[in-house]
Amino acid sequence: MYSSNSSSYDKFSTSQPPVFSQDTSTTGIPVSTTSQFYSTDGSRSSIELRSKSKGPWSTGLCDCFDDWRNCCVTFWCPCITFGQIAEIVDKGSSSCGVNGALYALISCVTCCPCCYSCFYRAKMRQQYLLRETPCGDCLVHCCCEYCSLCQEYRELKSRGYDLAMGWHGNVEKKNRSVEMASVPPTVEEGMSR
Repeated sequence: MYSSNSSSYDKFSTSQPPVFSQDTSTTGIPVSTTSQFYSTDGSRSSIELRSKSKGPWSTGLCDCFDDWRNCCVTFWCPCITFGQIAEIVDKGSSSCGVNGALYALISCVTCCPCCYSCFYRAKMRQQYLLRETPCGDCLVHCCCEYCSLCQEYRELKSRGYDLAMGWHGNVEKKNRSVEMASVPPTVEEGMSR
């Protein structure tokens, strides 16, 4: 099993430790592709991390009747509203039907779908830099499940999403509007500019 030939061992070991070259222009500041910025102040040697501040929700938690149709759908079948929200928050990587069915299954088995839906609230807050108000995401969903789903629906709607179209429908709609804006107007014959 072991080789008695010492030369095979010597091929893989060295008496000198490996030498790593070090670039003198390296600052030690991590580079990120996110929207966070690193800055250094000439008078101080510390590094400051500046990030965008979190903004308020477009509507309040108890403003359910601002969109009474969604309020009724959420009251009678919250899995539909949750599925629509989850598809947009996941950016189309999961479908409305799958998320809605999973929400309904969790609701039937555990009677506690808030354990699942609170994670999407947290994910949505992170994506859109929203404040964690009036309290933690899980507590909001545990105490006010329907109100929180309605608030998330209204927030996405206020950001220009049509939740009935799903993620892919919204992307196509946006692409069409960009294409229409980039096409120069045509001048018909007989008309002057």
